[in-house]
Amino acid sequence: MKTQKPLAILVTAVMLCSLAGCDEEDSSSRRLVSTTKATTTTSTTTTTTTTTTTTMTTTATTMKTTATTTGENKLEEVTSTTEYRDVYIVTDYMAYKPVIYLYLEETTEVTVKLDLRGELTCTYPAYDDGWVVTAQPDGTLTNLADGMEYSYLYWEGETDSQWDMSEGFVIKGEDTAEFLQETLAEIGLTPREYNEFIVYWLPQMQDNPYNLITFQQETYTESAELEITPEPDSVLRVFMAFQALEEPIEVEEPEIGPFTREGFTVVEWGGTQVK
Repeated sequence: MKTQKPLAILVTAVMLCSLAGCDEEDSSSRRLVSTTKATTTTSTTTTTTTTTTTTMTTTATTMKTTATTTGENKLEEVTSTTEYRDVYIVTDYMAYKPVIYLYLEETTEVTVKLDLRGELTCTYPAYDDGWVVTAQPDGTLTNLADGMEYSYLYWEGETDSQWDMSEGFVIKGEDTAEFLQETLAEIGLTPREYNEFIVYWLPQMQDNPYNLITFQQETYTESAELEITPEPDSVLRVFMAFQALEEPIEVEEPEIGPFTREGFTVVEWGGTQVK
């Protein structure tokens, strides 16, 4: 399990429901996968991805006209059954560039430890059972191990988690930059922070026809716990999971709550792409 620059999770994507015949009420608030039972030959491919699903079955009956050997038309009844499933993706994923900013009211020595449910693949500065830095009020960090200055603490790694992609925002690729500016500012990132976020992620998103953009803070923080000494007064951890779409889909949009910075503040952002 890995994590990289903004936590970007590479996940095997599950197809969404933009199918004809989806129940209107369900399709407005769920991300669905359909499986239609038919007499066909199929092949099965095994991947590292599994899905937890809730299945809803619908049956449709149609009439089919076929020609008999005598030239007469015969009316046949054809029944098809389709299953629709809420999708939660469970897989190994890469978390890309989580970066950690430390803001203190006065110059302070800070220790940061990461308990990742997985494996670190890259850190900067080097993570030797934790980072020990001298943090300045403007966010500048001096790493005690090498004496060098850093703007933030960076890590990436592999881990696994369960991502609920049934809530989010469906945004045209060309509108991604404006959406991220407005939404990340509303979440609580400063212009410096959200600009660094956007510069990293925009090249992977702007050319897609659409993007399903979700924020997975709770699930993410459970899989990558931080232990910081002294204890922060305010912590904001922003983790984006997005999926490129060819066509727009309907999903429920979550509420975005504001973040208040008080005292010693820690801010982290990262992300992953669901494929």
